[in-house]
Amino acid sequence: MALPPRSLTPAPPDPILGLTEAFKADTRPHKVNLSVGVYVDDSGVTPVIPSVLEAERRLLDKAGSKGYLPIDGRPGFKAAVRDLIFGTDHEIVTSGRSATAQTPGGTGALRVAADFLLQSGSSRTIWLSEPTWPNHPQLFTLAGFALRTYPYLDESGRGLDVGKMLVALRSAVPGDVILLHGSCHNPSGVDPDPETWAAIGEIVVERELLPVVDFAYQGFGFGLREDADWLAGLARPGLEFLVCSSYSKNFALYNERVGALTIVAADPARAAAALSHLKIAVRSNYSNPPAHGGDIVETILTDPALRARWELDLAGMRNRILGNRAALVEALVAAGVPGRWEPIGRQRGMFALLGLSADQVARLRDEFAVYVVSRGRINVAGLTAANLPDVVAAVKAVIEG
Repeated sequence: MALPPRSLTPAPPDPILGLTEAFKADTRPHKVNLSVGVYVDDSGVTPVIPSVLEAERRLLDKAGSKGYLPIDGRPGFKAAVRDLIFGTDHEIVTSGRSATAQTPGGTGALRVAADFLLQSGSSRTIWLSEPTWPNHPQLFTLAGFALRTYPYLDESGRGLDVGKMLVALRSAVPGDVILLHGSCHNPSGVDPDPETWAAIGEIVVERELLPVVDFAYQGFGFGLREDADWLAGLARPGLEFLVCSSYSKNFALYNERVGALTIVAADPARAAAALSHLKIAVRSNYSNPPAHGGDIVETILTDPALRARWELDLAGMRNRILGNRAALVEALVAAGVPGRWEPIGRQRGMFALLGLSADQVARLRDEFAVYVVSRGRINVAGLTAANLPDVVAAVKAVIEG
């Protein structure tokens, strides 16, 4: 027997992680990587934040077992991240109508959500925003979903096209799954306002749709509770949905792969029943989650002093990103780069779209050693005082032709 024929033809590189590989191989001294979504400080380093270092010291002192975790993860972790998402006094928490499973990162949560839904008889159609994170279409297609898209950005690429988005969502068939970005939309940084979230919630109820909320950046936008503003639109009595959360960004635990999948059901009995099927999806995928990263998150969130220290660490990262946004807008305007750049300063999270063509993105990489993703998506955290002038000059050059 031989390997399948298609496996012998090299696959195209990942549209984001593949750029990082190309960046590492680039020998030009002034190269800039604004492609992959990881936080870096002004020296270009992804730091281990102080609260995480302290939590790891405590875990080392405890020297616990390396035995398997339960299929759905540690109870303490699950409770802590549920409370982080919703707030301890939220009706979803106090009613007990949710169930959480610990997963290997937010990507793991998304894949388990896809498997759980299809294994338990959901619609095979999922609606994604256009644009969306490049791994969303690949992930849900390979899981077995048929993809539909709803318009998201207006013609400027800097704001939301509310009308077109809502019209598209109203055309969804009852039972269809819709993927929503909880905050800090990837790749645009453009989020719905409270009125739009309320309208989305109304359509979900009217059309009997099932939302899956990708909530990967809580606290990276405007604050922990501020970034959960989507809840006001979706968290209404009886409305059921899934939340895929990640702790890579807000705890800077990228290589520990820490995430969670939370099912919000109409009542506790429905949540418990759904969790039993969710465990089957986990067991047939990776059996049970990794421990160390989740233990770090649980240690921080369940200790008031350490939690306060983490919130300061998180605020430091968030404020640097907000400052970078303001500096980028100021530099683009001051340099006379064609375009309307002010809305970027009001967007949320790590990413912004410069609205570049494929040729312009290629020129940035080939001529100026500036690596960005399609449409000119940049990681705002990757900007530094040292590289910002070069980035702005390169963007101006490719836009002006």
